[in-house]
Amino acid sequence: MRLVLASRSPRRAELLAAAGFEFDVLAVDVDERVGANESPADYVCRLASEKSARALAQLRPSLRGPQAPASVGNDMLVLGADTAVVVDGEILGKPSDGQAARAMLRRLSGRSHQVMTGVSLRSANREIGGLETSTVWFAALDPAEVEWYVGTGEGQDKAGAYAIQGRASRFIPRIEGSYSNVVGLPVALVNAMIARVGSG
Repeated sequence: MRLVLASRSPRRAELLAAAGFEFDVLAVDVDERVGANESPADYVCRLASEKSARALAQLRPSLRGPQAPASVGNDMLVLGADTAVVVDGEILGKPSDGQAARAMLRRLSGRSHQVMTGVSLRSANREIGGLETSTVWFAALDPAEVEWYVGTGEGQDKAGAYAIQGRASRFIPRIEGSYSNVVGLPVALVNAMIARVGSG
């Protein structure tokens, strides 16, 4: 079974590789705007599904032609995922600049929030989806800590303006749920979904 990761995230690729999966990567672009009255859970699941569908559509031309085995489409699984940081039901995306990053970190300071990842696993004729939610507790941050962390630039391209696997780990005393989910991909859920497809 050929696995294709429909993501440009190096963190998702690193998590899959560390868990021993063999896969190809195909970066895709989708519209990441939140729909009207769309819940965070619906949002991440929809984007994961759109990513896997977009990747499969891009792969289909390579599956046709005299050199392509008839079964190649059924032997391929495309994995799409999307992760959101959620505070009081509101999605925190990637900060647009340092000011936005400071505001996000002040909002996360001294409280818990949720990290949700929608997962879509798609073959030529079937899609299954999943959702993982983890709870993350942040220590209370003083202004100097916020300035220091923003100055590192580490959270600039991360949802919620932080990376749990990096310097921000010093501010996170506790999580409940999947750690890999907070990084960007719930690996155990992905493994269970792959097994489900294989047995079905």
